[in-house]
Amino acid sequence: MTAAQLEKELEMMEIPNELYSIMVGGLPNEKLCLVKEDTWQVYYSERGNKSGLKVFETESEACEFFLRKMKRYATK
Repeated sequence: MTAAQLEKELEMMEIPNELYSIMVGGLPNEKLCLVKEDTWQVYYSERGNKSGLKVFETESEACEFFLRKMKRYATK
């Protein structure tokens, strides 16, 4: 799964986009984030900090993890 495919999946599940940030970078407040720095990272951004940082070798692993975290917010 790629980041673009992940975004489409989240849209199909009607997960509000104010809950997450994909490939934007930085530290948006109170969002689950997926970014590519030296490695693929998934973290919850809160008050300028990366909480629960998970690091992945591949885009696919990071996207699958991100999707599992976001499924609880699905309306479909």
